[in-house]
Amino acid sequence: MRWKRFVLSLVCGAGFAVLSGSPALAERPDVVIDPGGVAPAALKSIVAAVESITRLAEDQDAGEVSRLRRRAYDATLSALQTQGYFEPTVTLEVTEDIGGEAWDIIIEPGERTKVGQVDITFQGQITDAAFAPRTEALRAGWSLKPDDLFINAHWSDAKTDLLDNVNRKDFYFARYALTQAVVHPDQARADLTLQVDSGPRVTLGPMVTEGLVRVPSSLIERYVRYAPGDPYDQDLLDDWQQALQSTTFFRGAFVTLDSAPAVRQNQPDGSVALPVHVRVSEAAARRAVGSLGADSDNGIRLEGLYRQNVVMGLPVALETGASIDSNIQRAFFDIHLPPTLSGYKDSFGLLAEHSDIEGLDNRRYGAGWTRRQERKGAGDSRVEYETLWTLVVAHDRTRISGAPGFKVPTAIGTWQWLRRDVNDKYDPREGYLLDFGLGAGVTLDTGQPFYRSSLRAQHWWSIGSRDVLTVRGEVGKMWSKTDRVPTTFGYRTGGSRSIRGYKYQSIGINTGDAVVGAPTLAVASIEYTHYVTEQIGVNFFIDAGDAAETFRGMDIALGYGMGVGMRTPAGPFFIDLAYGQRDKRLRLHFSLGIAF
Repeated sequence: MRWKRFVLSLVCGAGFAVLSGSPALAERPDVVIDPGGVAPAALKSIVAAVESITRLAEDQDAGEVSRLRRRAYDATLSALQTQGYFEPTVTLEVTEDIGGEAWDIIIEPGERTKVGQVDITFQGQITDAAFAPRTEALRAGWSLKPDDLFINAHWSDAKTDLLDNVNRKDFYFARYALTQAVVHPDQARADLTLQVDSGPRVTLGPMVTEGLVRVPSSLIERYVRYAPGDPYDQDLLDDWQQALQSTTFFRGAFVTLDSAPAVRQNQPDGSVALPVHVRVSEAAARRAVGSLGADSDNGIRLEGLYRQNVVMGLPVALETGASIDSNIQRAFFDIHLPPTLSGYKDSFGLLAEHSDIEGLDNRRYGAGWTRRQERKGAGDSRVEYETLWTLVVAHDRTRISGAPGFKVPTAIGTWQWLRRDVNDKYDPREGYLLDFGLGAGVTLDTGQPFYRSSLRAQHWWSIGSRDVLTVRGEVGKMWSKTDRVPTTFGYRTGGSRSIRGYKYQSIGINTGDAVVGAPTLAVASIEYTHYVTEQIGVNFFIDAGDAAETFRGMDIALGYGMGVGMRTPAGPFFIDLAYGQRDKRLRLHFSLGIAF
């Protein structure tokens, strides 16, 4: 038995330093615990309690050693009681060996206490007949049921949950008039008594705002919608606060009730109206940002963005900017409306864009509307959803090197849905992403329709503590009765973000001296990354795919190689060396961005 207790002490953290009987100690003595069958959670509590005392044992005199032994004994009893053992037998034996003093703590836990009777009563306005269904639901929802183990943490959580369920709606001033647990150790039973004083029913009074300087009050009223006299509901206040914080107009927003006695309004029916206090901190009126980047696909890239909150006294945001690199030059002007109560973000804007890639030169001028919604999954889920709707009227002038070009005015609508479930949105190492899109358009001069659909998926598997396996794939299909399709609707691939080992968008349909968009796309990739440090990873990859007239007619282009990725204070840096089997060439792909 002694041997078994010693082995258990090693598993449970024996070797704790403890007092010896000598006048002063240079080291803490050992502690050996014989748990006697107590539950693992109880043993963990005991170990933690005794260890906190043994830390005090070094260099103490004999009197203090004796007091610490008693404290260790009492701490063991207390830890057992928090786990439902109210009639244990605990023996603390002191022994001497060559290493000094040792404690043997021997536990006979006895029967574990369970919940007996539960008596929940209410007082205050919640006892009105109108709230009878609610009080019954509160009793039914009590989490610590008869015959459940009576554990201190569960008792505390159950009390908190009950009171929270009362005072989150209607009864802002709810409190406990009495909470009592009567333990009968000889019967291993705990009878529980709770009395909740709800206080008066609370309704919403007038709204008071604080912190508005430039932003008009109409923006607050857009989200905080109620009529004085509506019942208090904390979930509603939380939703209003979240809606205000989701806008770009505020750095912070808080929506609370003002319960100061001076502002309370007593009502004839005994209820109390409290003002709704909205306190905000406005975001910067104007913001200008820029970025400088370089990558193997587009060369040096320069971007600039200007944003202004509140335009001509209206609660809208103006955003304009431009970007330029060797392949694409773009300028835009957008007006962003405040998010709706459902979380939809609408914007309207103008766009001018020029691109010249692989002999396909396109100039586009357009105006459009965009609606975006971002939302979290239910509960504490890490799942995120993004949905995007766009409607664009545009004019494209397309020139094809070595072949006839065309001009086409179009109206295009698209819908895109994304589901993300990853451990880190910006540096995923475990989880997956799924992206599905649909699009439809029509030529405005001839009325000819065209359509497309696409599916993209990526999955990350964490292997051990340092390695990650990534698999991604993408397929797309376009249908059209006209050759005059905007370049954004056709499929081209190749480059650092698709099939490495090939030039950017160099895989498609060869027309004249150019590469134009194809009706079908299929791309797949597998990559293995070993992280040398938390910031630096070495990866090995194989990419494959094609963009062609049909899926059957595809000639799969294969690219494989290795690379390095690192996260620096200036921004992420990626570099890959890949061999393109179709072109029989070795290419270097890299990307670096710096914000300023």
